[in-house]
Amino acid sequence: MTEKKKSSGSGLMSSAGLMTYYDADKRAIHVQPRTVFIFGAISGIVILALSAGFGLWP
Repeated sequence: MTEKKKSSGSGLMSSAGLMTYYDADKRAIHVQPRTVFIFGAISGIVILALSAGFGLWP
């Protein structure tokens, strides 16, 4: 049977790239999914209310 040879270089290089990506992500603005959902719902309600108020409701 054949034996699997371990290549230590490729595993470390790929994980180092992922760590760099996640380190850069820590500086980004984080918004909870609930906040996005609530903002979208409120925006939709306001648009519908304005449309009904100005007579644009079908």
